[in-house]
Amino acid sequence: MTDNELLRSDGLKEGNAAPDFSFKSKNQRMNLADFRDRKVVLYFYPRDFTTGCTTEASEFTRDYEKFKSAGIEIIGVSPDTDESHEKFKQKMNIPYHLAADVDNSISKKYGTYGLKKFMGKEYMGVNRTTFLVDENGKILRIFVKVKPIGHSNEVLEAFGITN
Repeated sequence: MTDNELLRSDGLKEGNAAPDFSFKSKNQRMNLADFRDRKVVLYFYPRDFTTGCTTEASEFTRDYEKFKSAGIEIIGVSPDTDESHEKFKQKMNIPYHLAADVDNSISKKYGTYGLKKFMGKEYMGVNRTTFLVDENGKILRIFVKVKPIGHSNEVLEAFGITN
């Protein structure tokens, strides 16, 4: 059994339709389905303002124009509130969408909410995972156990975009 299969007990795999969800961004209600005319990087992260999450957001922000030029949108999802996301976006100059998932309903649809281990303790939380979604809403690729450093470049390469 692969890491992908272990992580998603719901059976979500590459080639499946990406589950739709609703979120608020720039004071507007949006759905993943609103982005069906372009590719989407959908990345799940544990928490705003933490070291790894700040690194990952910083790299996606640095490379955002490359993604945008290729017709690719980025949406970050975490259990933080809309208010926390707004502060994080302002501090980090994040130009893309951040979706609040305070009840973990989105992360549960994607199978990214589950058991985590840190410093010998086990707890439930969001596992850092990225989904690449095509223009038709199909999952092209899934990255599990993402390492924040270098991940934006890894995603660019997966889309065939060179630095």
